[in-house]
Amino acid sequence: MAMTQEGRQVAKAAALIAGGAVIGAGLGLLFAPQSGAETRRQIRHYAKKAQVQATRLSREVKTGVTRAIETSKSLVAKQEDRAAVHAA
Repeated sequence: MAMTQEGRQVAKAAALIAGGAVIGAGLGLLFAPQSGAETRRQIRHYAKKAQVQATRLSREVKTGVTRAIETSKSLVAKQEDRAAVHAA
């Protein structure tokens, strides 16, 4: 149960970081005096950067959740082994 909650916390943190990056980039573009073409170029750049960051963060979250699942399975298997030894 604790591993699932930990995975949720990691996912929440990743989403907050990605959201903050997107909001910060958007505000920076709104307050920067420049031509429309330059602004569109920067929007494309920041959108691509946000996509790359989101992909990286999602991989990290997936890795963390996978490790948590593997650890949980290992702990369950050890507990089952102990129960079998004590039952015998």
